Amino acid sequence: MNWDQVEGNWKQFKGKVKEQWGKLTDDHIDQIAGRKDQLSGQIQETYGITKEEAEKQINEWEKQQDTHHRSY
Repeated sequence: MNWDQVEGNWKQFKGKVKEQWGKLTDDHIDQIAGRKDQLSGQIQETYGITKEEAEKQINEWEKQQDTHHRSY
């Protein structure tokens, strides 16, 4: 999945992000606005994890979205 697709279709992905990282508030998600670096930073801050762990989670989430998207 191309991250530009996420950024360009952020409204569609917001719910999926909320499902994956339920501690993120709607305000957090609005501020992220599809930017991967912002998502990573917010996950780090909210969950108290390292940058590497946040990026790992995002990469795994991206793979899930790829699989889900291709199934249509």
